[in-house]
Amino acid sequence: MTEAPDATDPVPTYTGHRDRLRQRFLTAGAGALADYEILELLLFAAIPRRDTKPLAKQLIATFGSLGAVLAATPTQLAQRGGLSDISVALLKVVQAAAERLLKEQVTDRPVLGSWQALLDYLGVAMKFGGTEQVRILYLDRKNALLADDASAQGTVDQAPVYPREVARRALELGASALILVHNHPTWIGLITFDHAKTH
Repeated sequence: MTEAPDATDPVPTYTGHRDRLRQRFLTAGAGALADYEILELLLFAAIPRRDTKPLAKQLIATFGSLGAVLAATPTQLAQRGGLSDISVALLKVVQAAAERLLKEQVTDRPVLGSWQALLDYLGVAMKFGGTEQVRILYLDRKNALLADDASAQGTVDQAPVYPREVARRALELGASALILVHNHPTWIGLITFDHAKTH
């Protein structure tokens, strides 16, 4: 798989396809497009002179889903996906934007009252990682998010947590509650701890 344009095809046959796909997205919305078509649209910007449909389909076949493509590491995208630095950067920017957009839905509001928004954010931030990780969400007395710390990055089957460090950080922030979030590459689990309920 390579991103180089095909020099044997002087008349690009994909130009009309790009216009049609772009218009379908603008008029019918993302719901009218398959995942590989969304990926195609993204790749248009990074690969202006090549049909990106085969590449988009191959990336989804290689990584398993659109989300997994976006969450793949730069090294994985380059080595397994055959992408250039420009394409890799574009996909990682999209992932970062999605994380920030979803994080806004749980910032400055009660996290426990926005449970689905929290799960959506954590899904984007953690679901497709190839290794286990632990995040600590520190909450104030109104259950608003004070901090979201990536506490531990582990291996494919374990991630260490140091209670003393968690407690020190909670005291430093003046947190009244915390949520411990642990993922396995195929699932995410949450444990809540409410300081007020321990007294």
